[in-house]
Amino acid sequence: MHNSRPVTQSAYGLWKSPLTPARMAANYRMMDARLLDSGEVVWLESKAGEATLKHEHLGDLTERGFKIRGGVGYGGGEFWLNGDRVYVIGTGGMLYRLDGFAGYPRPITPAFGSAAAPVTAPSAGWPWVVYAHQYEGADVLAVVDSDGRQFPRKLVDAHGFVAQPAISPDGALLAYIAWDAPAMPWDSATLWLASLQTDATGLPYVVGRQAVAGGPDISVFQPEFSPDGTRLAYISDEAGWWQPYVRDLATGTVTRLASDEAEYATPNWVQGLRTFAWRDAHTLVLVRSQGMTHRLVSIDTRTGVQTDLTDQAGDYTDFRQVHTNAEGDCIVIASSSTRPEAVVRLDAARPVSANPFARMPQDVITPCAPVTWTGYDGETVHGLLLVPARYTVASGGKPPLIVMVHGGPTSHARQTFNMDAQFFASRGYAVLLVNHRGSTGYGKAYKDKHRGQWGVYDVQDSVAGARWLAESGQIDPERRVIYGGSAGGYTVLQSLVDLPGFWTAGVSLYGIGNQFTLVSEATFKFEAHYSETLLGRLPEASAVYRERSPLFNVEKISDPVLLLQGEDDDVVPRSQSDQMAAALRARGVPHEYVVYPGEGHGWRKPETIEASFATTLKFLERYVIYR
Repeated sequence: MHNSRPVTQSAYGLWKSPLTPARMAANYRMMDARLLDSGEVVWLESKAGEATLKHEHLGDLTERGFKIRGGVGYGGGEFWLNGDRVYVIGTGGMLYRLDGFAGYPRPITPAFGSAAAPVTAPSAGWPWVVYAHQYEGADVLAVVDSDGRQFPRKLVDAHGFVAQPAISPDGALLAYIAWDAPAMPWDSATLWLASLQTDATGLPYVVGRQAVAGGPDISVFQPEFSPDGTRLAYISDEAGWWQPYVRDLATGTVTRLASDEAEYATPNWVQGLRTFAWRDAHTLVLVRSQGMTHRLVSIDTRTGVQTDLTDQAGDYTDFRQVHTNAEGDCIVIASSSTRPEAVVRLDAARPVSANPFARMPQDVITPCAPVTWTGYDGETVHGLLLVPARYTVASGGKPPLIVMVHGGPTSHARQTFNMDAQFFASRGYAVLLVNHRGSTGYGKAYKDKHRGQWGVYDVQDSVAGARWLAESGQIDPERRVIYGGSAGGYTVLQSLVDLPGFWTAGVSLYGIGNQFTLVSEATFKFEAHYSETLLGRLPEASAVYRERSPLFNVEKISDPVLLLQGEDDDVVPRSQSDQMAAALRARGVPHEYVVYPGEGHGWRKPETIEASFATTLKFLERYVIYR
């Protein structure tokens, strides 16, 4: 009999997969999508590091070489539609205007600083654009006339950070989110409401403002005016969960629209995030997350009645960037653990966009499911699990485990099509995506567990998850890998310090080794004071910083380590990985270290992505599969 799949090729960790490093280099991402009143869709996608604005029927609206990227913080908020005008953040961090979905975008702001999150009033005739702007360390909201004839004006400059501006239908009110260091927006933020008037120069200015929600230890998210301009919706965690509220602008009365233990927002890492939209003057469409299971729901703001709309989007489990138009049409970017991201129109339940990974053989794709386990102190920990099953009988034994720790650390793994997890699962690895305590998605109390405990819960919850899988007989207890990038990369290194011999190997992408120099050397403003919440204030917390710095405890590391680092990283500087590699080398610890030229915090170049996955596979084969 002809054996088409030799047993040696079906061993766990060595399965042949169409998800090659070269294919991973395509790095396809859906970034945002918006509806025109005509019902047509415009979306932003990225392939192989090149972002393109696309129209449902007209195809590409921007040409190669026109670099689209929001320029404030980690990016986001790249474009806005107003009639047949598109406002987009492009080359040089400037705000551009494209008319009639044709031609080449022309700049309407000067070439200094970086812009993001442009917004206008819903009326096509409103002649101004408000946007977030960052220059020389200052974050402001600015306004420019839509023709770009006047120099932009600062509207708001009283805060450390600003995000998510929104303009009322009549153009008279500006709502926005603001916060100041050392808080992050998911810790403490304020929703401001400002009144606008126009002076003799023709540009709006703020004549008065008030804080209407949020404040110390309260996080607020995404202000949106109702279509009739009478109310302002937003999300707040003041009751312990990110839940929707509506403020009557005439009376100031605030109504809470949900009281369930579910999240209706996501951490505000980038500009332009949306988890809800007004469908008409009285109805909101929202993404509701409970235990990492997403549902699409509508809420009648008059009665509070909630209706499940998930089936209208088809067979998906993850939703983001909800958007509606004046006709009540609704789209979302949807995905599931087995279906790649696509723009989906509610009711039609069909993809508007095409995803190059949508035609992958289904027997290659591994579904993921929410799981829980018990932490070292008896509390519940959450995550997502992918168990490979394609060649289980032929492989024999149990699969090796890769525990993936998300970045942030205030973030979460979602029940979406995770290309990195699929890359390893398709080769026969079990993959556990850890939503350790401190992650979002499970309420404020769970999120706040990380305050002062960075390097504790993330480390211990990852270990507990690996032990649970070993004790339940689901993985090979002799082949356990911990893997992560950024804050997740730090968890990798700290785990190898705290539990030598437990992990077979660690893979750290731009991970943190020295907590002191992370504070003193990093130049990235958004997270400059983040460590004060996660570890404490210096110099009082010096002992904690030293204890939670893998570099100062490197003598405890004995397991093989792969370090991958971008040369130009301004979030976790290269010096972090340089010092860790030197210390490992001095102690004779098995390790590999690769620095990628021209890369920052995360890979953008296709050649880097391909090389990094190829390097990781070889490292795992050497130190895990063939150990």
